Amino acid sequence: MRFIKYLCFVFAPLFLFLNTSAFAYIEKETAVLRVMNKAAGKTQTVSGKVGNSIQHDGLIIKIRNCKQTDPFDPENFFAFLEIYTKTDERIFSGWMNHNEPGQNPLQDDTYDVWLEKCE
Repeated sequence: MRFIKYLCFVFAPLFLFLNTSAFAYIEKETAVLRVMNKAAGKTQTVSGKVGNSIQHDGLIIKIRNCKQTDPFDPENFFAFLEIYTKTDERIFSGWMNHNEPGQNPLQDDTYDVWLEKCE
């Protein structure tokens, strides 16, 4: 009985370590976003490099980071964005997730923004 307890004590952490995923990401250079202007009734795709800003309609979108999941995991993209109005009012700051667009999108009175992909 003592031997079985010893085996459980030794091998349990090993199984826990082997069953966790690695959460590896590939850093990408460009974020591709979908911007909807509700007032004008149009949707456009815009892209910009990480570290730069995109000026589109009445928005200034600062792209801080864009990454893709490990190629061995289901494909997903994440981007950290800061979105300002032309009057320099910040209306969004946070991570957007391509596979879960409703989790943390920008939903403003005039604009909606979603992450399409990272390239």
